[in-house]
Amino acid sequence: MSVGWGFVGTGGIARTVARALQLADGGELVAVCSRDADRARAFADEHGAAGAHDDVAALLADPAVDAVYVATTHPQHHAPARAALLAGTPVLVEKPMTVTAAATRDLVATARDRGVFCMEAYWTRFLPLTRELLDVVASGAIGQVLSVHADLGFPAPESARRFHDASIGGGSLLDLGPYPVGLALTLLGAPAQVRAAGTLTPSGVDRQVALALSWESGAVAALSTTIAAHASSSAWIEGDAGWIHVDAPLHSGRRFTVHRRGEGAGEPEVHENPTEHGHRFMLEHVHECLAAGRTESPLVPLGFSVDLADVFEQALTQVGAARAAELG
Repeated sequence: MSVGWGFVGTGGIARTVARALQLADGGELVAVCSRDADRARAFADEHGAAGAHDDVAALLADPAVDAVYVATTHPQHHAPARAALLAGTPVLVEKPMTVTAAATRDLVATARDRGVFCMEAYWTRFLPLTRELLDVVASGAIGQVLSVHADLGFPAPESARRFHDASIGGGSLLDLGPYPVGLALTLLGAPAQVRAAGTLTPSGVDRQVALALSWESGAVAALSTTIAAHASSSAWIEGDAGWIHVDAPLHSGRRFTVHRRGEGAGEPEVHENPTEHGHRFMLEHVHECLAAGRTESPLVPLGFSVDLADVFEQALTQVGAARAAELG
């Protein structure tokens, strides 16, 4: 069975995922939705989809659509995702799932109540190198993970509306934060405490944010995002028997190096597995979940999205960033 995908949104990330879908096993793009009918038709023609719709209801009524991918701007995720769930249509929601913890919880509750598959598009979790990294950590190669250091950022000019306009979910944390924060939560789970400091742009969104997270286990994380500076955009995972350095850019999934300590530690161990069109691994995972009748991913469960949303909510509140409202 091939999953027929309907895309909501025609921007850059939708194009990236559409190209990846062409390489993924088990699915194809069959329809596109945009408020601009001409944009929908152009996107559909570009990527070989038969259907082009100008509203979500029409997309969900399209008999060829088996699953929906929501790729609109951040504040426009909640409404189409919820509509899909209420219609009984599995949904993949671009990260961040929503711009508020309450809206994310609403989608999670709706998905669980309806028994419909829902997942946040945290695509880096499915990269071959990420799976390899987590296997190395699970093997005990660096012992117990005690700290994570990760950052991501670059200067974004004010003309880049996506980063600076609060009404469309601008700011460094919502856009870039899923990568460093997601890595820490994947390794350590939900933190017990979140502390944040940051500065704002003239438009009121977060210019840069530094987070200090802590866990009941004693583990800590130092994470940061910026749209003002050139960050290292890499990560260090530190344990009581060694550490792992994840090369920049953090979300590329290209290389990491394991440094062991103690007797018989040996030379650093380099792991490389660069891939192109990495979103295809996420799409194939969704196809596998749907074929198996799952309503949640075992790798990116809905609880992960709630935990991520909670961290963002606490951090943005603490730094006083302007927040977008969920849009219909």
